[in-house]
Amino acid sequence: MPKPLPLLDPLTSAAVCCPPLAASPLSAAEAQELAARLKALADPARLRLLSMLLASENQEMCTCDVTDPLGLSQPTVSHHFKVLASAGLVVGERRGTWTWYRVVPDALSGLARVLDPACC
Repeated sequence: MPKPLPLLDPLTSAAVCCPPLAASPLSAAEAQELAARLKALADPARLRLLSMLLASENQEMCTCDVTDPLGLSQPTVSHHFKVLASAGLVVGERRGTWTWYRVVPDALSGLARVLDPACC
């Protein structure tokens, strides 16, 4: 099995990022971390990348598979994946000359729990 490619130090797990918004006010640090994750998602190309990953077989894709559907260059796609990875939402694994990305399921469910007003 190939060794995972270290991209950037991701933020701590979204599952432990913050208490649900309805539970109590966020601390400044919690708000900063949550804002970084939400900012990573607040881009149409990154939302499409995440959607494509989630809809793909095994929920992973190679950068080479998403450039044409997105109409973006490989360096631009790599930049968007880097932003998602630094937010802890995806992880990359080097396979030959390409990097394959997959969604971190706990990160997405953690964000959903933080934003769910019915959580508490």
